[in-house]
Amino acid sequence: MGTTAPNPRRITMTPAARRALTAAARLFYERGLHAVGVDLIAAEAGVTKKTLYDRFGSKEQIVVEYLADRDERWRAFLAERLDATGPDPRERVLAVFDASRAWAQEFSPKGCSMVNAHAEISDPAHPAHPIITGQKRWMLALFTRLTEEIAPETAESTGRALMLLHEGALVAHGLGVFPDAIAQAREQARALLG
Repeated sequence: MGTTAPNPRRITMTPAARRALTAAARLFYERGLHAVGVDLIAAEAGVTKKTLYDRFGSKEQIVVEYLADRDERWRAFLAERLDATGPDPRERVLAVFDASRAWAQEFSPKGCSMVNAHAEISDPAHPAHPIITGQKRWMLALFTRLTEEIAPETAESTGRALMLLHEGALVAHGLGVFPDAIAQAREQARALLG
């Protein structure tokens, strides 16, 4: 479904590593990446710090696994919804907004985990940075590809406009600026597509 992020180094998940990642994901999303230490992750997961370091090697790698896992789950969630949508390219664009709205309601009450992570990880040298920017590049490529089927001559600019609507809606949703920001962005996308 478009451009992918560079492949980060990933680990093999044991049951203890999976428990640790589940705990870390919840804590990172609720409290922020910098606010959560390995002591808290280990305690919440019921594992030792030694187990965390044996499995992940570093807190940075736990962050990589958290964001890569979340990105993989989002892409699968979106693919399922796009597969269930008919061939009409306009409806497929709007299905992205519908999927984002459903995802946000179920998994992201505090906004996009990638945007939130980028607020804490802006250094391109951080191993999680390519996951964050890669997901957003993938979304831009998806919007552009979908709009190529509608108006090939303006696909690049329309894809960017849709991306701006989408990302702005995710941020507005996370901040609670106004109710149902993603649904409002969907209606703006519908108007943009004509």
